[in-house]
Amino acid sequence: MSKIGIIIGREYWTRVKKKSFIIMTFLGPILMAALIIIPVYVAIKADSKTHTTIGVVDESGFYDNVFTNNANVSFNYLDVGYEAAKEMNTSGAIPYLLYIPESKNGEYPDEAFIYGHESVNNVTTTHIKSLMSSTIRNAKLNDAGIDVDILNKIKSDVKINSYKTDIQGNIERSYNEISEIIGYIVGMIIYFAIYMFASQVMRGIMEEKSSRIVEVMISSVKPFELMMGKIIGIGLVGLTQFLLWIVLTSAIVFSVSGNMINNMPESTVYEQTIQSMVPTGTAETIIATDVVENQDKIAEVINMVSSINIPLLLICFIVYFVGGYLLYSSLFAAVGGAVDNEDDTNQFMLPLTLFLVIPLLFLTNLINDPSGSIAIWLSMIPFTSPIAMMVRIPFDIPTWQILLSMAILIVTFILMTWLSAKIYRVGILMYGKKITWKELWKWIKIS
Repeated sequence: MSKIGIIIGREYWTRVKKKSFIIMTFLGPILMAALIIIPVYVAIKADSKTHTTIGVVDESGFYDNVFTNNANVSFNYLDVGYEAAKEMNTSGAIPYLLYIPESKNGEYPDEAFIYGHESVNNVTTTHIKSLMSSTIRNAKLNDAGIDVDILNKIKSDVKINSYKTDIQGNIERSYNEISEIIGYIVGMIIYFAIYMFASQVMRGIMEEKSSRIVEVMISSVKPFELMMGKIIGIGLVGLTQFLLWIVLTSAIVFSVSGNMINNMPESTVYEQTIQSMVPTGTAETIIATDVVENQDKIAEVINMVSSINIPLLLICFIVYFVGGYLLYSSLFAAVGGAVDNEDDTNQFMLPLTLFLVIPLLFLTNLINDPSGSIAIWLSMIPFTSPIAMMVRIPFDIPTWQILLSMAILIVTFILMTWLSAKIYRVGILMYGKKITWKELWKWIKIS
């Protein structure tokens, strides 16, 4: 077995057996799944709260029979004055009081006050505001001699369907929305993965250098073999943890979400939302009508997902993750071998980290104009291509750009590894000296 293989095995098994690796491997998916599940669970619980009753005192008389009941709230018009109703609310006889004062200067009453021992939820507030706004709107239209029914009929929702064509005349439906979401997600994942695992290489080398263990290791292996062994070994650790996170997170999300759906009450979140926005009776009509419409929406979602070239996306993700990791880990390894402590790494880490951050600064431009000159250049520059190209790939960019970007990334990795090895070879045994950029350049020129 080669010496590099021995070092790879040592780095891999030493790290995967650590408690920190095991804890984070299982804790990471739990945290990621919680970020997905908890908001949904909270929304369901919030929508399944007990029914709310609101007493109404309308001194203006403008909103008679306007406030209608729904699944979450009931309105009771009170035949008492404001002061008496306020005492009823204070004593707890009515949980909430909606008070609408008389209008001033002949204007329509557009202000209301809600009193209660607790704040009214946003769904109920939105429902009240919607009813009041539509009532005032209809009254103003009637004053202007405009038929409300005619105005509603002339409203139109415009939908634009996007299609892709090729030189053979083939037409394919395209969905920019899903491409934007996927591009953003994979770009951020690539950034965090490369930075996190490449930084582990630098910290690992610095720990061994500070403890002088590296002096013993250098007596048995060449500095280049040691550097490559650590890069590949730690990279495999990161890839293992990354794959486990994906598998475990998916298993937790699907398992918990399936259980939540099975235990969901008959009145779904969708139905409750509709019922909270429109009067009783109308809500049931909307829900019944939307059953058919939702089937079309589900089919459209399936088409949106299928429009993405998933195999290409996965292949490119692996290539750019591995390529980006190898490129930056070789540079981080050189930094770790050159300095003695983390305080000295700042002057070298800032430029390297900046290259990773640049695509994130242009993320909006990459998504809005994936075929623009800025997007193409960022995809070709090897230090920014892992993130920039992964953001662009869901937009079905030309294959030659992907292949050229990969080739440049691989060539740059080989060149940077060669240069980093020169720095690493000298710096790994250098102690107690403040290293500068000028000093690093001297080490590179050493044959």
